[in-house]
Amino acid sequence: MSPVMTSATKFSPKTPTVIIVMGVSGCGKSTMARAIADTLKINMYDADDFHPAINKQHMAEGKPLTDDMRQPWVEALRHHLQQQLLAGLSCTLAFSGLRRAHRERLRQTPGRVFFLHLSGGKSLIAERMNARQNHFMPTALLDSQFDSLEPTHDEADVFTLDICKPVAQLVNEALHLITLN
Repeated sequence: MSPVMTSATKFSPKTPTVIIVMGVSGCGKSTMARAIADTLKINMYDADDFHPAINKQHMAEGKPLTDDMRQPWVEALRHHLQQQLLAGLSCTLAFSGLRRAHRERLRQTPGRVFFLHLSGGKSLIAERMNARQNHFMPTALLDSQFDSLEPTHDEADVFTLDICKPVAQLVNEALHLITLN
């Protein structure tokens, strides 16, 4: 079953929107952000592409990033999203969004922002991470990812999706949530 966007949606080119797919490393952010972008025929960006080389090297060495290391990265993302929205373009972004302050900073863009939190168990995510090739994030950092993930339950624009479901089903659920809000 492929994802479908219905005509009843509030999503339109007149309302520039950023759909941020968030969660710990290995939960499927890039896959999901790409699937939504393809369905909506909008651009998809991966926050990993905005990390400076020193951050990627740090993580590749099995060391978690500090908040000081994350700050310029989040600012680069916010600036890029702002440019997209001011140009009237909607997009998806695969972004960990582990810290509430980082999510808040990305909300400060001139358009609609939604967060889709991909949630799943450590064992499933570790299995997915171990199956990846040529990725800088080692499975050894998964615990630090879960430890860094700040709760989202009181953030009205964060919608949680269970990663045990097929991608097409998750995309349909995501699009339904976005059209209702």
